[in-house]
Amino acid sequence: MRWSRVALLLLMLYAVTATAIEPFVIKDIRVEGIQRTEAGTIFSYLPVKVGDTMTEEKASQAIRALFATGFFQDVSLERDGDVLVVVVQERPSIAQIDFGGVREFNKDQLITGMRQVGLAEGRIFDKGLLDRAEQELKRQYLSRGYYAVNVSTTVTPLERNRVSLNFNVDERQIAKIRQITIIGAQAFRERELLGLFVLRTPGLMTWFSKHDQYSRQKLAADLETLRSHYLDRGYVEFSIEATQVSITPDKQDIYITISITEGPKYTVSDIKVAGEMLIPEPEIRKLIQIKPGEIFSRTRLTESTKLITDRLGNDGYAFANVNAVPELSKEKQQVAFTFFIDPGRRVYVRRINVAGNTRTRDEVIRREMRQLEGGWYSAEKITLSRQRIDRLGYFTEVNVETPAVQGATDQVDINISVAEKPTGLLLLGAGFGSGEGILLSGSVSQNNIFGSGQHVAAQVNTSKINTTYSLSYTDPYYTVDGVSRGFDLYYRVVDPSSNQLGRYQTKTKGGHFRLGVPVSEIDTIQYGIGYEATNITTFPDSPLLYRDYVSTFGSRNSSAFLTAGWTRDGRDSLIYPTRGTLQRASGETSLPAGTLKYYKLSYQYQRYFPLTRNLTFMVNGEAGYGDGYGGKPLPFFKNFYAGGVSSVRGFKAYTIGPKDSNNDPRGGSRKLLGNAELLFPFPGLENDRSVRVSAFFDTAMVGETYNGDDLRYSAGMSVLWVSPFGPLKVSAAKPLRERPGDRTQTFQFTFGGVF
Repeated sequence: MRWSRVALLLLMLYAVTATAIEPFVIKDIRVEGIQRTEAGTIFSYLPVKVGDTMTEEKASQAIRALFATGFFQDVSLERDGDVLVVVVQERPSIAQIDFGGVREFNKDQLITGMRQVGLAEGRIFDKGLLDRAEQELKRQYLSRGYYAVNVSTTVTPLERNRVSLNFNVDERQIAKIRQITIIGAQAFRERELLGLFVLRTPGLMTWFSKHDQYSRQKLAADLETLRSHYLDRGYVEFSIEATQVSITPDKQDIYITISITEGPKYTVSDIKVAGEMLIPEPEIRKLIQIKPGEIFSRTRLTESTKLITDRLGNDGYAFANVNAVPELSKEKQQVAFTFFIDPGRRVYVRRINVAGNTRTRDEVIRREMRQLEGGWYSAEKITLSRQRIDRLGYFTEVNVETPAVQGATDQVDINISVAEKPTGLLLLGAGFGSGEGILLSGSVSQNNIFGSGQHVAAQVNTSKINTTYSLSYTDPYYTVDGVSRGFDLYYRVVDPSSNQLGRYQTKTKGGHFRLGVPVSEIDTIQYGIGYEATNITTFPDSPLLYRDYVSTFGSRNSSAFLTAGWTRDGRDSLIYPTRGTLQRASGETSLPAGTLKYYKLSYQYQRYFPLTRNLTFMVNGEAGYGDGYGGKPLPFFKNFYAGGVSSVRGFKAYTIGPKDSNNDPRGGSRKLLGNAELLFPFPGLENDRSVRVSAFFDTAMVGETYNGDDLRYSAGMSVLWVSPFGPLKVSAAKPLRERPGDRTQTFQFTFGGVF
């Protein structure tokens, strides 16, 4: 009985199919059921037109084509005489998208994200896309630690076949890491090991750094840091056996458990060198940083292979391969290494390509290159080229790649990609001290005007002491050899009496022309000539020192002067230095033709010592000496001064040193300055190089002799933040040694805006 019914059903379906569409010639096409879609749009998708013979096969093709547009929920074809009738039911369109309960994300960003997955106002509503968008929104919350988030959507029908979409989000509380446990640690305390991690339990600054929120990427990085810590201390067989991340039922607390096996500590028993050695073996052994008898360190082993590879790269062997193969002796707990060297083929540079410089001209970057096209590949020259481009200060990133040229075994290209940053600087400065008020200053500069690499700066200083208007210009490549040329024009009014520093006033107009000649990659010699005209104004209550000078030498003074200097800058970075040395020596002397006869000498030495990955120690020392000649003294307005945010923090600017008869600072012909700073990341932001903290100790003396009894000391803390709006530096200092009459300034800050 069952089979007979099935057979009858099949016969009925066949009959329907056979009689559903009988072939006919289409005289006209009519569309029914459309509300928003134009009839012409449907005609454009139909595979048939007026005059064609309609068949069952073409009907199936037409229905598939219209469904494929995604505009319709239902499509059917009917015949009205010789007229083909297309009956459609449109999908609704999206009238609006709204979000409720969202606090973690910006709603405009969410709307942009929805548009990328296909959901946007005016588009056709698709339930599948809605489900995918809902899951993507939930995934974004999970990536930020909101494991208890609940996302639901409401679809509200509107008139004219439209819908409104509402994403309802219950964010709940973000999950926090409550405990991190390391099982199996014996050689080191668990607290010490956890201090290496970026992930941590909630603390003072984790609200800002968000390091107390679980991240798979951060955990992987922390595990690699843990592995490096052990391998750098001789634990060759160290391994991470298991890592378990669990979350409480309420999805609010996360617990991380790490199981490790330390193994024994190994020492290095022997070092061997094998392979094709194109450089003498003694030279290779000098490059190997790990020595027999030392505790094994993976960092030093990696550094050794890199040094050998770079040394071969300096001779053109860009694809040299150096492998350090270990031989373990578990009984003696020793490991021996054989460095196998394969230099490969010698190659040269075919082409240098520069990308990413939208404002800076190619020539500004290319003139810093020390590796030339057509020359043998040199790893040292390429590294130096990258450093020189980075030192320009025009870019946030400088990346260099050396891909092999396809089809050639002895050629490489150098691809330099840069990310430009704003090179203009609007700098505002202020200082505040008890009873001293606020001092303001400002300057505007452009270090890369019109992308030419030339520097232009204008300064307006409106502090109580100095009012300065200056304009300077520097062309760092006046010649193709890197000789720089520049000039300075300035008008300066110094009125210490307005801030109770000294009762006199000077007005100076001047100009300075200078040249800089590079003598090595890090050494430059500067030469200059200038002219100044200074008018001195004294008052009846001015100290006798100033009145005697004016009565003896006159109130109008002029001088032509020569300058010379030498700079050696070996720091690894201009913005965030961690190692290297900066030295400066300069001299200035007036020519006999002017009314002023004096000379001044100064020297600065600054050095950075990397203590650990995060700690850097900096020392800075400066010395100054000045005097007159031809029977004339050093003009008092050419004296050295000390104190302030760039000198000895904790003391008001220019106030350290001898006092005049009114007990106001008058400067001196001798100066010593010293600074020591311990630089480290901001707590909780160890991997953020835009914020840096320092604990400092400053000292200085100013006088007519170098006398240690005149030294002033201060100590304090300072924070430097290279914010998106510009650099901000805040310091708080306390004088440790002061004399009666000294003027202190506890808090100081500077703020600059980039453009």
